[in-house]
Amino acid sequence: MTLATCWALFPLLLGLLAGGCGLLVERVSGLRLPGPLLLPLGLALVIVAATFATHLATTAPLALPVVVALAVAGYGLGLPRHGTRLDGWAIAAPVAAYACYAAPIVLAGQATFAGYITLDDTATWLALADRVMEDGRSLSGLAPSTYELVLRDYLADGYPVGSFLPMGLGGKLTGQDLAWLFQPAVALFAAMLALSLYGALPRLVRSRPLRALVAAVAAQPALLFAYAFWSGIKELAAAFLLALLAAVVPVTIDSWSRPRATVPAALAAAGLLAALGAAGAAWLVVPGVLVASWLAIRDARALPRAGIALVVSTAFLSLPSLVLAPDLLASAAGGEVTDAEEVANLGHPLDSRQIFGIWPAPDFRSPPDHPGITNVLIVLSGLALVAGVLLCVRRRAWAVPLYLGIGGLGALLIMGLQHVGLSSPWLNAKAMASGSPALVAAGLAGSAAIFELGRRTEGSVILALVAGGVLWSNALTYSGVWLAPRDQLAELERIGEQFAGQGPTLTTETSSFGPRHFLRRMDPEHPSGRRRRPVYLVTGGTLDKGEYADIDRFALDSLFVYRTLVLRRSPLASRPPSVFRLVWQGRFWEVWQQRGDAPRILEHVPLGGETDPAALPPCSQVERLARRVREARGTLAVAARSRPVVLDLSRAKLPPGWAAGSGGTVVPAESGAIELQTRVPAGGRYVVWLGGSFRRRVQVWVDGRRVGSAAGELTWNGYVRLGSMRLGPGRHRIEVRYGGSVLLPGRGRSPFPMGPLVLSTSTAAVPVELVEPDRARSLCGQRLDWVEAVVG
Repeated sequence: MTLATCWALFPLLLGLLAGGCGLLVERVSGLRLPGPLLLPLGLALVIVAATFATHLATTAPLALPVVVALAVAGYGLGLPRHGTRLDGWAIAAPVAAYACYAAPIVLAGQATFAGYITLDDTATWLALADRVMEDGRSLSGLAPSTYELVLRDYLADGYPVGSFLPMGLGGKLTGQDLAWLFQPAVALFAAMLALSLYGALPRLVRSRPLRALVAAVAAQPALLFAYAFWSGIKELAAAFLLALLAAVVPVTIDSWSRPRATVPAALAAAGLLAALGAAGAAWLVVPGVLVASWLAIRDARALPRAGIALVVSTAFLSLPSLVLAPDLLASAAGGEVTDAEEVANLGHPLDSRQIFGIWPAPDFRSPPDHPGITNVLIVLSGLALVAGVLLCVRRRAWAVPLYLGIGGLGALLIMGLQHVGLSSPWLNAKAMASGSPALVAAGLAGSAAIFELGRRTEGSVILALVAGGVLWSNALTYSGVWLAPRDQLAELERIGEQFAGQGPTLTTETSSFGPRHFLRRMDPEHPSGRRRRPVYLVTGGTLDKGEYADIDRFALDSLFVYRTLVLRRSPLASRPPSVFRLVWQGRFWEVWQQRGDAPRILEHVPLGGETDPAALPPCSQVERLARRVREARGTLAVAARSRPVVLDLSRAKLPPGWAAGSGGTVVPAESGAIELQTRVPAGGRYVVWLGGSFRRRVQVWVDGRRVGSAAGELTWNGYVRLGSMRLGPGRHRIEVRYGGSVLLPGRGRSPFPMGPLVLSTSTAAVPVELVEPDRARSLCGQRLDWVEAVVG
């Protein structure tokens, strides 16, 4: 049901709002606009209106009511739209583009998002969207936490939020968490890009079916398509708004002598600034020069009036962006993002050929799988692009040349800014992604125009090869998409709702999605990420970014700062100190909270290691603690644990293509199975846990009986509970099968290490036992997680 709500209801509701807002734009401008441009223009108005509303805390809750009011006004003033005939192909183009961007998530069968391990940017975008929809850009009332620190880093520096607002409005409309609406919002921008292209091409590609094909394919150039699954919501928003600007200028420019006729173009420009902030101005330089030149040639006397009207309209609609521009520019100047060497997660500068939209590789940061074929397709697309431009000049169809100037030359301008310290390889890659649809659209439209001129064989071949190159590239991208583990994060969502306001909270999982989004109302921090408080280890140091440590490795004073702990369930994790009690447990997570009546801990002595949470305590240590509590009139507290059975999967006979990893793991490249023999020391109900990550389905069988299975589990440092069964003492045969559908996304990427496999009768959720100091020696032969000296 969540999948249908996010991928069907959300775009439908937002489309209805955009439709009404588009009719309002048409009414205000006094122009008869092409039908395909109404929805993109309406969505631009949605972004601009919501940007105004969310600028202040007092008006942020009005964002949705304002947008709804604008849409209702548009329907009231703009309908009926006489003479309008429904164009089925104008519907087919955005639907096809939307379906392609939706495929990795929808075919996986769960509402989730992509790029979970590759980037943590999505967690930040969700944090920003949640905050501005409720409290605007205000930071007041936030307790110290990772969430508060991330918001302060971005909002205080004027970071633009326009691209996140349709998603935020969708959360209000559907009641869904924004995490599940992130990818639908990205796909919706792609659909609006296709619709804008369809509206820009009628004078060059007259056949509506051909135009729909060109628009649908041009909306998914390889680099932009890859960014869509790499947290690239701003890149998709910018691409759609750039195409919209190129589409509306040619059909409105002759009417700019009337100031209100500049509203559609101003709205597209203002939407771009709302999405990208002051950086979006770089994209407006080339169209500004081209439009000024066009007006000067057509009617030099009209240039000042039209130019002033456009600038004033754009400035008015961009007031929030202009107010924030000084802060944003100040934070960017001399920062990492404009460092000429900054490549961040790219690893290296991208190949400039990627702007042509053809790059057949599972990872856009890697070389293409077939360099020779790739070069041929790029050259062919370039030749078709030239043919398309020449035909545009002959037919006086200026939308495509203008779009090439906006997208292609705009991207080149941004890349050139690197040489003066105003850009970087990281920003250049984003610019190529947002500008690449212009080159693909020109090449495909040129091929289609050749076909329509009667050169059907040549046109068909070129069109098929260029479109095939784009779709081939995207099929490989699909094979490399990493989807977030829906079930794990849905549990975090429930925890965040149930324990809201019960912070501060510590979570040791190294993923950013809990502290930055799902647990945001619990004042969360994590010890190896952005945090306000140092979380010290017992050794006195702190964790480096991305590191994980068991709860026993943290100093007590650092733990006692937190009212709540959200920890990953694991057969090898230690129980938190005795002052914490388990208050909630799911399949993946446990929630612990401090007890108000707990004894005071004088000393906490952890036992066990990485592969066994418990050990036999040395009698000398137990006796020392007993003497200490006897003097303080206290007692000993202990947590007893059974020994887990840990299976090193790398010792099994591995199928072809599998490799042995470190720490008891295997790397399964293909479908296959491994078999091991193990001995269980005592009878009981054992839970089977599997460490590591795996994309395809894993099944575990014990003595020929299926215990359980799981699929698509990406984890930073945790274990996945597969199932349980009762086992008798003695030897047992364990079989691990790996396989499942080859059509699931992610198959083209290198597999993750998987393992070890653990059989355990307990987790950290064990009771605390109090032992009088006179009985301390009885503990010497027991397997204990830890021993504490407590008093009170």
